[in-house]
Amino acid sequence: MPLALLALALGTFGIGTTEFVIMGLLPEVAGDLGVPLSEAGHLVSAYAAGVVVGAPLLAGATVKLPRRPVLMALMGVFAVGNLASAIAPGIGSLMVVRFLTGLPHGAFFGLASVTAAAMVGRDRRATAVSRVFLGLTVANVVGVPLATLLGQAAGWRATFAVVGVIGLVALGAVAAFVPAAAPAATGKGALRGEVAALRQPQVVLSLAAVVFGFGAMFACYSYVTPMLTEVGGFSTATVTLLLAVVGLGMTAGSVLGGRAADRAPLGTLYVCLLALAGVLVSFVVTVHHPVLAVLSLFGAGMFSLALGPAIQTRILDLVGEAPTVASAAIQSASNIANSLGAWLGGMVIAAGLGYLAPTIVGAALAVVGLAVLALSGGLEVRGRRRSAAAEAPDETRELVPA
Repeated sequence: MPLALLALALGTFGIGTTEFVIMGLLPEVAGDLGVPLSEAGHLVSAYAAGVVVGAPLLAGATVKLPRRPVLMALMGVFAVGNLASAIAPGIGSLMVVRFLTGLPHGAFFGLASVTAAAMVGRDRRATAVSRVFLGLTVANVVGVPLATLLGQAAGWRATFAVVGVIGLVALGAVAAFVPAAAPAATGKGALRGEVAALRQPQVVLSLAAVVFGFGAMFACYSYVTPMLTEVGGFSTATVTLLLAVVGLGMTAGSVLGGRAADRAPLGTLYVCLLALAGVLVSFVVTVHHPVLAVLSLFGAGMFSLALGPAIQTRILDLVGEAPTVASAAIQSASNIANSLGAWLGGMVIAAGLGYLAPTIVGAALAVVGLAVLALSGGLEVRGRRRSAAAEAPDETRELVPA
């Protein structure tokens, strides 16, 4: 992996670790700060809100600036936010700091993806983007488990301090290895062009597919522990290993999805959403069989993360010379997906439909995402046909299908 991509991946590794480790440390945070677990849980929502708000705003505000300094500034804010989390005196201040720490998340992912794609040829863009996303998947396999163990052994503040140091190291790596590059857009109309690109119907449909596609995974993943323990009969210790299997699947999906998306982004999205729906439906049966359960968890992780480089490449194709805000908006969409999936999954459990019901919800969301994508693909084909008809000579135009 080129050092520039490794530097960007180190940044996404730190971001992925801090995003998900809080879920495993909520009891420690609640106990130390003297608040109910339910109140500590708002820290997850605070960070997600920061991502949703910060991604388009920061991407738009920095669109005319050189990429490397912006990446460094975003990683600097992230590092300082985690170090501040480590010394926050109470739940209120920690909530504010977590929101602020989430602000650079989406903008960094979006700009890192655009930067990575710009460093390689057009036929290697998705592979380059997948290398950036690899940091996120490695965070799920290695970073989050180790950071959780550290927090349980040395206190949750130690975890955020270490993640803050990782952020500082990533900042240095970006400064040292990411090449200086022109801003994503220039001129008075730069931001206007970025916003206009974001409002394209095809971009909106693609972002909607992100919401439903990633929401499918989060509907299941948010409740996978009670599924495995209460229904599958797995021990708590085994569940930790099974979650690592999901992370390994995500890693494989990021790599393989990047390679497939270099050839056919839209086709890759179709296959992944269809396969994800099938895997989630099958989990109702496979959860009762250890080997099949492992395969299902690996498949769910793989097909869900393979969506990442594919959707990133598709949006880069759609927006052309105005990619920054749209790329950052993918992160906002994925965090909305997180909330939507977890909320719908919780609703069916609360309705008494059982712990496996979220897998059916997830499958349904994947199918909706597939339908949205099919609509997008159909409109694209129709547009091409109209363009071909408009460009055809008068005597042959009537032969071109409308």
